Amino acid sequence: MSKIVVFCGGISPESEVSKVSGKYVFEALKKHFDAELVVLEQNRIPEGLNPKECVIVPAMHGDYGEDGTLQAELEAAGFSYAGCQSLSSRVCMVKPAAKALMRFAGLPVANSVDFCADNKPDAEAIARMFKKAVIKPADKGSSVGLVVANTREQIKEAIDGIKEGYWIVEEYVKGREFSMGVIDGKAAGLVEIIPEGGVYDFKRKYTAGATRYEFPAKVPQETLKKMQIAAERAYEVCGCRDFARVDFLLEDADAAKFVILELNTLPGMTPTSLLPKSASCVGYTFEDLCAKMVENAQKRLVK
Repeated sequence: MSKIVVFCGGISPESEVSKVSGKYVFEALKKHFDAELVVLEQNRIPEGLNPKECVIVPAMHGDYGEDGTLQAELEAAGFSYAGCQSLSSRVCMVKPAAKALMRFAGLPVANSVDFCADNKPDAEAIARMFKKAVIKPADKGSSVGLVVANTREQIKEAIDGIKEGYWIVEEYVKGREFSMGVIDGKAAGLVEIIPEGGVYDFKRKYTAGATRYEFPAKVPQETLKKMQIAAERAYEVCGCRDFARVDFLLEDADAAKFVILELNTLPGMTPTSLLPKSASCVGYTFEDLCAKMVENAQKRLVK
């Protein structure tokens, strides 16, 4: 049987969280596989690994891991690895690209405007477009740099303060936030995210006790079915494979209406992470989930 090598760390704002994910994934895998944990000190594949003998499991978050760069390097070097391929990873990391594919497929997404810092739109025009807005980097992790602007003045202030990078301004949709794993193309359970203070930002995401979770989430069965179908379709149109996480907002104004916020191709695997919670709703233990995540990569290596 092939050796399983778990990558974590790297250089990104989410490096420390990646190390926690890597530790938990490694601890689960080593009970049933010949597994090794590699903490990347640089954003590059370490030397000494044989692509004919090992399968890579990237427990990476943020830049390099989620933007498709690592995946492209693994592909070029001939490695079999778990998770989405380089193009799909890049598409899902760049939120406007994923939203364009989903919109074209008829999936519901929030209205938005994206731009580079050196070519910003008029802040007053954006403020007129959206009464309330969510402003975040367009090509970073799902909660990095996220700001909720509740007034026109706050929208203008946030946009005026942007000095570099690629950004997206989304229309704020008031509602309940949810997440759903998709494992090998099949939707898992629905998790409701209930953050203290109402905003699921980076701090609340990774601080134990700062957010409450309900899983399986309490929604009408018909709504759940529609969200599962939408999650599987989003996974498909964005070219995902093996596993991913789809985030939703269920509108307060209409309990049956939702929008897809984004897809995450390398979901967190920490004690507070969403994919393990979603998977548990359909019978996966954490160890089962980790084993399932590497199953297809092992088959690809054999081929």
